[in-house]
Amino acid sequence: MLLLGSVTVSFLSCGAYFNQPVTTTPARIGEITPKTKVLDSLPLPEKPVIVGVYNFKDQTGQYKSVENGSTFSTAVSQGATTMLIKALEDSKWFTPIERENLSHLLNERNIIRSTREEFSRNDPQASTILPPLLFAGVLLEGGVVSYDSNILTGGAGARYFGVGGAAQYRQDRLTIYLRAVSTSNGKILKTVYVSKTVLSQAVDASLFRYVSFQRLLEVETGFTKNEPVQLAMKDAIETAVHSLIVEGVEDGLWKTAGGEEDDSKLVAAYQKVRQDEESTLLYGRKQRSELLTNTFQVSGIATLFNGDFGNKKFAGGGIVGYQYRFKPHWSLVLSGSYLYFEGGNRFSKEYMSGELNLDYTFLPYDHISPYVYGGVGGIFDLHTTEPSLAENTTAIKFQYGLGVKVKVGPRMDLALFAENNITLSDAIDEVINGKRDDYYYNFGLGLHYSFGSRKN
Repeated sequence: MLLLGSVTVSFLSCGAYFNQPVTTTPARIGEITPKTKVLDSLPLPEKPVIVGVYNFKDQTGQYKSVENGSTFSTAVSQGATTMLIKALEDSKWFTPIERENLSHLLNERNIIRSTREEFSRNDPQASTILPPLLFAGVLLEGGVVSYDSNILTGGAGARYFGVGGAAQYRQDRLTIYLRAVSTSNGKILKTVYVSKTVLSQAVDASLFRYVSFQRLLEVETGFTKNEPVQLAMKDAIETAVHSLIVEGVEDGLWKTAGGEEDDSKLVAAYQKVRQDEESTLLYGRKQRSELLTNTFQVSGIATLFNGDFGNKKFAGGGIVGYQYRFKPHWSLVLSGSYLYFEGGNRFSKEYMSGELNLDYTFLPYDHISPYVYGGVGGIFDLHTTEPSLAENTTAIKFQYGLGVKVKVGPRMDLALFAENNITLSDAIDEVINGKRDDYYYNFGLGLHYSFGSRKN
């Protein structure tokens, strides 16, 4: 598994490996992010909103993390105001006006005015009046409020006979808030909150081997890739601007040029994305919006009977069940199973069983969750070839197992499980030998369909 993880990370990052820099490169136009294209594709507004941004600053006080020593470099760019203004321009929904360096602008206007007054002495017809400055109807405030280093670190590696490889990763996280404030009355019109992770990866592989007497071969290769914090900030700011636009349309603060139909389409698409993102916790954990009380289960199983025969063989079967959830973590499961056992050279037999289990789901709201269960049941002989053992081939049993459930649809889960069934009879295989009772394993793959009322 360690080697598989290392190889997976290596292939996911192979774009960086096969494009390693060997020469200097000329300046280029800045990269765009996926959200830049989303802003560019927005419908045009009914009327662009004039906005002012005085200072959208780094409020974290966070310095760049290093392994040894200390640094006075900040963890995030100090140019967030410029990034925000660029995002506002790209959206075409806002007309940003200069406010970050307003004193520079006012000084320059004074210089223009003084120069015109000097020339007007020789030319009385010359005008000394400057056009008025635009004023903002909305101010945009906020900033980068947190930068969390090493929220998730890990790696994988393996080495065998001098050949090995390893992969490591580290994930940081930055968070921004953006709010729109009315300049007429100071009311906060809308506040949005966006977070973005910043990924760093390191991959290396090595070979260390004696190829002959006193001849040692040693080969190493690898690379480290760090997601640029500036691009992560740009992506987060553009996402915040997009959210501000659409949530403003939703609240009736502004409208698209296409009217109500375009407004509805824009808001509906955003609500779908927002619902999915709001159901995702930290570390990418997907969450269900609700739990339903009832679940119908159907599974196919492979059975492995362990009785008095030395030759153990896999056979098949199926399970149908009903699950009642009385608490988010706890459920009762009533099921019936068809079992086909094989063993030895000639033994094969059909059974039916019934089970009542108590099920505990560790992460009931997650899209992927492990679970355990256990309970009591009975196994019933469908037909016996040994009438003298007929009474003993029907027995009480106990079962326990574990599995994992994966959400594959709004009400559908895929379940993979393994269980052990301990019977209180040594005659299930129609042979009584020794003191140990017969038992068997089930390995299954099933579908769970949920319905009924909500369980919170």
